[in-house]
Amino acid sequence: MAFAMSLEFPTHGILPSQSIEALIAGGAISSATPWDADQVQPASLDLRLSDRAWRVRASFLPGKRLVSERIADVEMHPIDMTHGVVLEKGCVYIAELQERLSLPPGLIARANPKSSTGRVDVFVRLLTDRGGSFDDVDEGYAGPLYLEIAPQTFSILVRPGTRLNQLRLKAGEPPKLETRSVGVDLQGGDIIGFRGRRHAGVVDLDRIDGHDPKDFWEPLTLRRGELLLDPGEFYILASSDSVEIPVDQAAEMTPIDPSVGEFRVHYAGFFDPGFGTDEAHGAGSKGVLEVRTHDTPFLLEHGQIVARLVYEPLTERPSRLYGEGGSHYQRQGLKLSKHFRAW
Repeated sequence: MAFAMSLEFPTHGILPSQSIEALIAGGAISSATPWDADQVQPASLDLRLSDRAWRVRASFLPGKRLVSERIADVEMHPIDMTHGVVLEKGCVYIAELQERLSLPPGLIARANPKSSTGRVDVFVRLLTDRGGSFDDVDEGYAGPLYLEIAPQTFSILVRPGTRLNQLRLKAGEPPKLETRSVGVDLQGGDIIGFRGRRHAGVVDLDRIDGHDPKDFWEPLTLRRGELLLDPGEFYILASSDSVEIPVDQAAEMTPIDPSVGEFRVHYAGFFDPGFGTDEAHGAGSKGVLEVRTHDTPFLLEHGQIVARLVYEPLTERPSRLYGEGGSHYQRQGLKLSKHFRAW
């Protein structure tokens, strides 16, 4: 494989935008349709839905089989997404993605929901043929990519080209540079968070600034610096401290140990280089937290640790930083997804 032999990464780390573009140019990442101009991010690649999906009765891992073979076991009906389709909350779907991989030796990959996906409570996970875990792509993987989609609070309208998740490529196993705790802000203003309305309308995931937030969200007001999380409800909150990702690093937000809180935080865990930095004009950016408790109510207090940021190095500085050319989330405070107009 001449192309694979030409790739040299002197250090272990996350691949920056220029390396992702080199993989595309060499055929290690391919697409069924032309690439979008903004699909490559500073340290990740947005993935796009194709026109094929299936309603399934259960989630699954393919194990030693192809995803298509496992779909046949759990399929309820196929879905043609050519002209757009509503995916109903409370249901599980598998969609084929437009991108395929043929990873050269030494590269692995990991996927995560995009920020806008997590903020509307859509649970997504990447599947690969013969994959033994969600979201992880093994070294040398060659084949199609699929996405499990499970809307939780809102039904969503999607179509071919809709981007729900992103892929991060890694040379080797990057060292963990540091881990920082993330606390929750429950004293930051008159509105300290939002709770999703149970019986709202459909969110069109390609319609930016096109939805009235009052139809979908209930604002949460300041009260003694604490918030009672109700089981089955979905909350948007903000971190108590600003988040800064150095220009030569990236970070992933990971859950805390369940022994210190029975709730899930942050579906969308990737932070690209430059987020929250002076150099990228993002100083003061907060992390937005998507929070859902488990089976029992949980009283959350201001400043309580709810997640952790794990920093990893890039193999080199990216050719562009997060927010250059515009971003919905650079310099954010408490902020709903880009699909909603300002409150």
